[in-house]
Amino acid sequence: MQKHLKWLLPPLAGMTLLAGCGKPAAPAASEKPAAPAVSASQASQTDKPAAANEAVELTFYYPVNVGGPVMKVIDGMTNKFMEKHPNIKVKPVYTGNYGDNTIKIQSGIQAKQPPDVAVMMSTELYSMLDTNAIIPLDDFIAKDSGVNMSDFYPAFVEDTQTGGKTYSIPFQRSTIVLYYNKDMFKEAGLDPEKPPKTWDELIEYGKKLKKEGRAGLEIPGNDDSYWMLQLFALQNHTDPKQNLMMADGKKVMFDTPENLEALQYWLDLSRKHKVMPEGVIDWATVPTDFIQGKTAMMIHTSGNLTNVKNNAKFDFGVAFPPMKKQYGSPTGGGNLYIFKDTSPKKQAAAWEFVKFMTEAEQAAQFSVATGYVGVRKSAFDTETMKSYAASFPQALVARDQLQYAHAELSTHNHGKVSTALTNQIQAALAGTTDPAGALKKAQEEAERALAPFNK
Repeated sequence: MQKHLKWLLPPLAGMTLLAGCGKPAAPAASEKPAAPAVSASQASQTDKPAAANEAVELTFYYPVNVGGPVMKVIDGMTNKFMEKHPNIKVKPVYTGNYGDNTIKIQSGIQAKQPPDVAVMMSTELYSMLDTNAIIPLDDFIAKDSGVNMSDFYPAFVEDTQTGGKTYSIPFQRSTIVLYYNKDMFKEAGLDPEKPPKTWDELIEYGKKLKKEGRAGLEIPGNDDSYWMLQLFALQNHTDPKQNLMMADGKKVMFDTPENLEALQYWLDLSRKHKVMPEGVIDWATVPTDFIQGKTAMMIHTSGNLTNVKNNAKFDFGVAFPPMKKQYGSPTGGGNLYIFKDTSPKKQAAAWEFVKFMTEAEQAAQFSVATGYVGVRKSAFDTETMKSYAASFPQALVARDQLQYAHAELSTHNHGKVSTALTNQIQAALAGTTDPAGALKKAQEEAERALAPFNK
């Protein structure tokens, strides 16, 4: 995530909202599978990077879904790229949050004027394939020693690939982590170096930390609710391959006993145990409340790490979210995609840009500046990251959690599928339906949305 959102968008015809590093959803995808995307080999026959005297101009779309100076960071990285490649001019376009970004890109695709390269939610893989909008990158990767996919963390690579092909490169990535106020832990008689490790301990700690005017815990439940449910669902399975969906994006498993238990636990945190506010809590409200001391703990995207570091006036810790049967978290955030309806020359130049933006040193600097996870293993071998982690070890928590992380919910017709689950979770949080009914209805709606892809 996040995606990965946090601001509700006005209703648009044919559009739905989703989530993920905290994120609103993409417009609903085509009801029928699209033709295969054009191979990158077609885009590389004449596409060596432009010669020094042959200018190429790229349009680069990117969203910002967390607090912090992300726009300045992206602009700085882009300028550094252009200094290194003076024949390639990149125009960065800030497009709003992830939902705004997706809507603008979908509009460009429909008008046959997409950006040349963009950061989009990792969950948009199948919706981009459904609309035949992106090119596979395998030919570029095979011919370029600068990109070794094995250097990227496997949990981040999961959602870049399908059908044996790679369609995007990890860039702005996150997991879900637990943030906690160490000063409040001390006040409540809790060891500030020992955060809760289990679901039961989270309840126990939350009760001790809650007091008048302060919640023990907050978890966002608006358009990122499916992402948060996926967190609890992964923690409640013994089989690490049990995710909310199948890897081919054609089937979901929402209505299971384990997922029902996960959703019930989330509801019980507020209704039964009273450690967090009842109802739906907005994505952006949670980190604000944490920074202002209105909640002692929050479960949120690791992409907010720098925001909290720069604005919290107290000592805070970061830890894996407490587990039930195992640790687990969905990944979140965005990848870099190259679009089909641009010239081969632009696609080749876009590849140079993608390669630069994900180099080890750039990944390290982006992580330090924003709080997102360095997407490459080699990023953590740079002096930039070593120095930062030595002074701020909280930065390593999300990286260390990747061994327990799995791809965020992503399917064909993703807008309708994710919205089906999001709407039902919100209804359960609001008390207008029960958890069992919510998951049953979400499953039925998702199966209808996926039916055209299972013929």
